[in-house]
Amino acid sequence: MLNKKLLATLICSTLSLTACGLDDYSHGGDDDDDNESSNQVEVSLRILETSDLHSNIMDFNYYLGTDDPTIGLARTASLIDEARNEKTNVVLVDNGDLLQGSPMGDYIAKKGLNSGDTHPAYKAMNTLDYVVGNIGNHEFNYGLDFLKNAISGADFPYINANVYCDSYECWDKVQKGDNLFTPYLIKEKQVLDNKGHKQTIKIGYIGFVPPQIMQWDAQNLQGKVRVDDIVKTAEKFIPIMQKEGADIIIAIPHSGIGSVYDIKVNDIENENATFALTYVEGIDAIAFGHSHAIFPDKQYEGLYNTDIIKGTLNDVPAVMPGRWGDNLGIIDLTLKRSDGKWIVEDSQSESRPIYQDKAQVEASLDIRQAVEIDHLGTLEFVEQPIGKASSNIYSFLSLVQDDPSVQIVSDSQLDKVKQQIANISSLNHLPVLSAAAPFKAGGRHSTTSDSEQYVQVDMGDLTYKNAADLYVYPNTLVALKINGSELKDWLECSANLFNQINPKNETTQQLINWNNHPTYNFDVIDGVTYQIDITQPSKYDSDCQIVSGQENAARIVDLTYTDETGYHYTGGEFAAMDFIVATNNYRAFGEKFAGTGVNNIVLELPDENRDVLARYITAQTSAHGEVTSVADNNWRFKTIATDTTLDIRFETQDSTKADSFIDENQQRSMTKINNDELGFAVYQIDLTTDITVE
Repeated sequence: MLNKKLLATLICSTLSLTACGLDDYSHGGDDDDDNESSNQVEVSLRILETSDLHSNIMDFNYYLGTDDPTIGLARTASLIDEARNEKTNVVLVDNGDLLQGSPMGDYIAKKGLNSGDTHPAYKAMNTLDYVVGNIGNHEFNYGLDFLKNAISGADFPYINANVYCDSYECWDKVQKGDNLFTPYLIKEKQVLDNKGHKQTIKIGYIGFVPPQIMQWDAQNLQGKVRVDDIVKTAEKFIPIMQKEGADIIIAIPHSGIGSVYDIKVNDIENENATFALTYVEGIDAIAFGHSHAIFPDKQYEGLYNTDIIKGTLNDVPAVMPGRWGDNLGIIDLTLKRSDGKWIVEDSQSESRPIYQDKAQVEASLDIRQAVEIDHLGTLEFVEQPIGKASSNIYSFLSLVQDDPSVQIVSDSQLDKVKQQIANISSLNHLPVLSAAAPFKAGGRHSTTSDSEQYVQVDMGDLTYKNAADLYVYPNTLVALKINGSELKDWLECSANLFNQINPKNETTQQLINWNNHPTYNFDVIDGVTYQIDITQPSKYDSDCQIVSGQENAARIVDLTYTDETGYHYTGGEFAAMDFIVATNNYRAFGEKFAGTGVNNIVLELPDENRDVLARYITAQTSAHGEVTSVADNNWRFKTIATDTTLDIRFETQDSTKADSFIDENQQRSMTKINNDELGFAVYQIDLTTDITVE
């Protein structure tokens, strides 16, 4: 039988036609398979990814009230346009963590979304032709009803494979045991191959979210949904997608890289499972997120079976594009058809920044216009007055000494919990403490925009904008009952923020453990006093797992509780005591730090910590004319006894404001040395000279 293409060619030749549409044929046809040259067909496919936008739609810093070229989908949109124009075959996906994390997100949550309303994030994203979106953990922060109303405004479908209905009936008549969202999609994509011919490729998309949402947002999710392990869910659905005809499969996990070892021992505990996903057969590319970091990047140099030049994890093409729109993730796949199947022949990944030494792109006017009304509403929202501060509240030194931005949050939590337990006889006799962490202290020290991530609240009149700057998450207030032994271990894990300092080493030693301990996990616990001995090894890693061989390590020393009579509880007497610790739902339900977890929770309030803070500022201002905004210096580093001249360094913001604040507030001698490649100021700190802390 004559090949149909050959027959068509002869007909065209006979008729002297110039256009018979011979380039318009699709993948998978029997006639193509009969053609020997079909095995040489290649297609270049570009995957674009945004992730962790956290409602940073505008290129604007609402805390400072100024344009900010380092953030915002308005800028990323211009990169998207550029990246599309460079290639013929392009798809755009979003990884999640979209609805929370900026004043605009707070404004919309406070105002509420009714059925039919469109969230400004989707007003913007609907202009960009996204093919699919994944659900991130912060999508659940405002509850399931808010989430449903929000995503209904998206002009693109949403996927998630590992969240299941756990109620008798969930939304849209989803039944118990069924996926709450569409677990995966297989979409046909018309593409042009290397010969200029049209092909049809079936692209599969599958999304995941950390199982820890059941702890982080327990009040919104318990009894309503369940969340399965990421890798086990992938192993369940990927073969199904292949049977249903997916030519290639793109995984979109809202999950960091995670451990490259013991990848089979991940189960429900594994929040960061991307590397483990690379072992799941059938996944052709991974567009991941959650960690607010960049991949490929030199910080992952030396990671097992990782190529930071090509951008692969365990030979799987992968990309992670930072956060807040500061980068666009790009994966370029070269697909080759072999024996009727499409395989990844080659790949190249990159995270393309919107700002690098200077702005790389201008903002999209379409995006700005799409959210103009919401932008104006946010500006009005953040300027609502709430009180007055006694002094400047800056977080430039929050990683090296007790800090006012952490202190005021802690004080507000302490005040609220004391009020709440005053009439609870089983609790009101126990000492109340408060745990808080620096949320804005240089980000992850991984991008140039991180150097701007510091609290900068000036003394004097305060607004809701300032409260949102001091407490950036919509956490709710929770209280735990723990003993002194657990409290010490909680602090031991927090102290993993610091690298171990060798008191006999004259070479430069870095103080902050940027790579392995997020600053938001550096909890300071107020109501007790203590010192941190950083010459000792860390007992715990960043996941609060005991480091092998360091079971008896102790960095927390002189841990003391002083009661109202002035009696000091220390040592075994302290360890045996019970305490109430005010914190947030993320920490309380997280079960990471000692003493946390549902079994220790004694008080769970619906109040957001940020609103508790705002009301505290208002009440203190009303009672005293202003709120006290100075640190009480309840913790410090233990002075290092050595005859060696030490060169210990830390990073903070490089600005005139930071210079002045450090000069006026340093408890130890600090000398500015230089700047690092990310634009942070590098300071030398003297930890060998005794200080007196009042």
